[in-house]
Amino acid sequence: MFSTEMGGNMSVTIRSFILKGGLCAALSVVLMPSVVCGWGGPHTVITQAAAAALPEWQKQLLGAELKPLGERYCLIPDTVHTDKENARFATMESCPGVRYLRILHLPATPAENYDVLRYYIGKAVASSAAGQLGDAMRYAGTLSHALEDWGCPAHVVPGDNMFTLFKQLLPPSAACQYTLLHGPVENGVFGLDLGGYRPQLLGTSVDEAAFNLLRRVQGATLHARGQVIPIIQALYAGDTNAVNAAQHVAAVYDAKMVADTLFTLGCLMQRRFEGQAALEDADLTAWAPLEFPDLFPPQAAFFGKPFWGHTTFGVILNNGSPVPLQLNVAEQGQPVAKTFASGIGTGTRSVVTYLIPEGVYERFTARAGLQAGLGRTGQVTFCVSGNGKTLATVGPVVGDVPAQSIDVPLSGVTNLQLTVSSAGGDGTGNFAVWGEPRLRKVSAR
Repeated sequence: MFSTEMGGNMSVTIRSFILKGGLCAALSVVLMPSVVCGWGGPHTVITQAAAAALPEWQKQLLGAELKPLGERYCLIPDTVHTDKENARFATMESCPGVRYLRILHLPATPAENYDVLRYYIGKAVASSAAGQLGDAMRYAGTLSHALEDWGCPAHVVPGDNMFTLFKQLLPPSAACQYTLLHGPVENGVFGLDLGGYRPQLLGTSVDEAAFNLLRRVQGATLHARGQVIPIIQALYAGDTNAVNAAQHVAAVYDAKMVADTLFTLGCLMQRRFEGQAALEDADLTAWAPLEFPDLFPPQAAFFGKPFWGHTTFGVILNNGSPVPLQLNVAEQGQPVAKTFASGIGTGTRSVVTYLIPEGVYERFTARAGLQAGLGRTGQVTFCVSGNGKTLATVGPVVGDVPAQSIDVPLSGVTNLQLTVSSAGGDGTGNFAVWGEPRLRKVSAR
């Protein structure tokens, strides 16, 4: 789940840095309690690198708006108190009267993030359709800012924006003891060159684009978390090069994601999709379930049988060890173990819930059964629900019984829930598998 591979060729040139000696003391940034400023200066560098990767026809489409997009519009969420003329492009109708939206700086739950993505993609496309390209690009700048912040190392640790808890977990050097680490973790001056990176289409509708962008965003957040400890350790050690190198890794990922977003906006604005690979069915395991609000399983998401653990993706756990997903499938009347590269490994009782973009996918399909071998003594029931209504029930599934195919319509479904419950016994064999859970588009039938 949550692949961090973006694809494409990439070459990077670091031009200059501001992290010179006296690292922690010099870069301390005091922020208002209610204000969190994102990447800071790197916002413009990241957005400009993303825009540079666009095909020539889109650069011509943006024309004179390309320059302010990379210099000013991508900073709109940070300048709402000083740039009153553009402040409205960083507001939402769902939050009347709120000028500074924290969600444009700090990632929230999957459902909340999806609402933001859908809103600003929709606003940009609608503004373009109304002949207001400048407004469209201002909405695009706000969206770019949010994407960059959600993939910024300084913004991805839930509840610890100033890294005070991190200081308890990783005791600071004397020079950094009283430093607010948010600014030093995020700020640097570097150049980005995505080289031959070719932006990828995220969807042919606002809802599809927002849904696929949500997957990219979740990958960006996880990717940035991997840079937090290296950056903080480098700050403690006064290692300028290591700080910038780790910041740069996150910035490159962000720039590719923003390039995909800007490219998709251009395609949606012009309804121009020729030459782009068709986006058909979707592997549901690539998105975080709603039970993982911060992209990791909270204790509430753990189950009790066959072991104390949590839902995993692509493998099932056996006493803490990952095992490839395998289900018995019927071939010539006999059960044969088949390996599934994609799927959900779980126990009882477990629930995973996903938001579904409205009107994009027609059906949900999967194979439901007990892990071949490990589940010989298991007894479970599988249930698929949509918006609280039962769509399909499979079971009780017992022992080596072949996995059952599930194929249910998604018309009107925006909330899909997959539940596995014990159907009896002691639960020690309840190694349950959702094999290849897919969202199917109309064209993919």
